[in-house]
Amino acid sequence: MRIVGTTGKEELARVYIAELGEGEERLIEFVEALSPPLPREEKWVLLVSTLVGCPVGCAMCDAGGGYRGRLSKEEILAQIDYLVQRRFSDRRIPVKKFKIQFARMGEPALNPAVLEVLDELPGRYDAPGLLPSLSTIAPQGADGFFEELLQIKRKHYRGGRFQLQFSIHTTDPKLRDRLIPARKWDFQQIAEYGGRFCEPGEGDRKVTLNFALAKEAPLDAGVLARYFSPEKFLVKLTPLNPTHRAQESGLTSYIDPYRPEADYQVVRELRAAGFEVLVSIGEPEENRIGSNCGQYVLRHLEAKEELPGGYDYCRETAQMG
Repeated sequence: MRIVGTTGKEELARVYIAELGEGEERLIEFVEALSPPLPREEKWVLLVSTLVGCPVGCAMCDAGGGYRGRLSKEEILAQIDYLVQRRFSDRRIPVKKFKIQFARMGEPALNPAVLEVLDELPGRYDAPGLLPSLSTIAPQGADGFFEELLQIKRKHYRGGRFQLQFSIHTTDPKLRDRLIPARKWDFQQIAEYGGRFCEPGEGDRKVTLNFALAKEAPLDAGVLARYFSPEKFLVKLTPLNPTHRAQESGLTSYIDPYRPEADYQVVRELRAAGFEVLVSIGEPEENRIGSNCGQYVLRHLEAKEELPGGYDYCRETAQMG
């Protein structure tokens, strides 16, 4: 793996562009980020790619399209190793929450090598705060992946040391198919698996139902309550980050990233239905860097048009080698 470009700020987020040995046909991105005002010793987040491109093509994600295959276990670990070596050369990572998200580019459940990485991570680093986070659309045909994931969680990550997140985005089935144009589990299948994955007696975290919520996408608390137990599932709402795909799809964010204190009716309805609700808003400057979920620097550098609120910092500061 060879780093060919980087952009961002050390004190917030930095995106790395890497070549996997076959030129521009195999370029990926990975990210390290902080959560101000927390210092790195409290929380350090890595976001790694699992595929080259992505065959799903979600309506809000710039990392979709141009699919060129899966990354190997070694190629995924190389991203993590690179970032760890920059900060902790002895592989001792004294960070309270060391979060590794399989969420930069690619649907992780389409790559069995992700399971190999998860199985190896606890022995690869001295990292008491290790917290893997896997975000998935739950593609049809990946049942074997999820069964093995459950066993790896039980083996290595009991006691709340694993975060599983399903990307839902709306409770309207037809619109969900347009936002996530791939065959995927329905709510009943997600509920059944999540109910097994979250084992409260073992101290597991609740399974997250994630909504990068657009104004055009209904979120009905009654529909969620029909399928998902608030004892085992929580709801996370995030802004719809400024991406080229979201703009092309005519989507606008329901959550205002510049008003973290806002009172949203949908939040009140979800809490009234018994759900724990997290409104997760990062630093708006990450949108300018291009490090937020759904963003992809290479997609923007190839674009001719500017995107209001997104990527402007990365175009100014990207260093390509």
